[in-house]
Amino acid sequence: MARVLVTAHLGRHFRIFGQYDYKVLLSLGHEVHIAANFNDSVDQFEDSNVIKHQVDFSRNPFSFVNLNAIKQLKKILDDHNFDLVHTQSPSGGAITRVAARGARKNGTKVLYTAHGFHFFQGAPMKNRLIFYNIEKFLGYMTDTIITINDEDYKAAKGKLPVKDVRHIHGVGIDLDKFKPQTSEEKILLRNQYGYSSEDFLIICAGELSYRKNQTLLINSIFKLKEKIPYIKLLLVGSGDFLNQYQQQVENLGIKDNVDFLGYRKDVVNLMRMSDIAVSASRQEGLPVNVMEAMATGLPLVVTNCRGNRDLVKTGENGFVVEIDDVEGFSNSIYNLYSNKETREKFKMKNLEKINIYALDAITEEMKKIYSDNLSF
Repeated sequence: MARVLVTAHLGRHFRIFGQYDYKVLLSLGHEVHIAANFNDSVDQFEDSNVIKHQVDFSRNPFSFVNLNAIKQLKKILDDHNFDLVHTQSPSGGAITRVAARGARKNGTKVLYTAHGFHFFQGAPMKNRLIFYNIEKFLGYMTDTIITINDEDYKAAKGKLPVKDVRHIHGVGIDLDKFKPQTSEEKILLRNQYGYSSEDFLIICAGELSYRKNQTLLINSIFKLKEKIPYIKLLLVGSGDFLNQYQQQVENLGIKDNVDFLGYRKDVVNLMRMSDIAVSASRQEGLPVNVMEAMATGLPLVVTNCRGNRDLVKTGENGFVVEIDDVEGFSNSIYNLYSNKETREKFKMKNLEKINIYALDAITEEMKKIYSDNLSF
């Protein structure tokens, strides 16, 4: 049995993504410690099977607050003599790897999962200059980098001083939870939520932000409202751009066509009553909302950014459109609206493709990585 530490910037990580890291380690019989900032109510987390440590991570990796986080982590590392440390998130990953330098010299293996490098294709030059060099520096403190999309895998293999670079298919989608929709269930859910069978429901789940770029979706709905009379965009999520997007909807006169649903725990049902799913993101790692839509059997229209293009191929299981191309995005939505055969084709392909992103598949990928780094 090994002693392992899993760190993340925020405690919510273990509730949302813990199935792919600490739960896998527990299933292998290891002693598992977790460390994060658990202070906010949304980040509180309990699991009696792990040993929990509070670390005062700041989201800003350049904050002086993180100097204290380094001290806290060093003490945890010194006290417990871990065989392996697995870290993720830009801030938590950077701070943990700096803190673990001494432990690594004593034989501790250090793994880092990149959920999306900040020096992605199309990123501002300052991102490429600053974040690439930071990641290159941290690469000398890393035994294994785990990537979740093709672009990051190639970047890590070709540009970073890390001997072991792995690629996994995301953090795992629970196919017992996200299942293919049926027409009967779709009708029942629409009645329950107050939507008509005539409505053409388009769902987008994600934080309301500049990065998620919902303004493209809103503009596309404006272009389509005459061609698709009962079109409705369901925006699931909250965020700093809520007021801005609500004002945009009001200015365009499409309040009847866009529903702001806020943070929801019933995304499964909202997916199952929808007709298609969309993502307008400017950047992604490997988007969970798109994979959940695939598991539900929804055709997709997405922007051509890292992560999205790993999951969706034009003409195969959806359409990939250039970022900020309102004309292309709205035309793709209309194509799906007007062609039931295409929707059915994309549905069946998504149900086939999602299997390599399933939780069971990711669990096996992570077991292999952990086993390769532990001699137990």
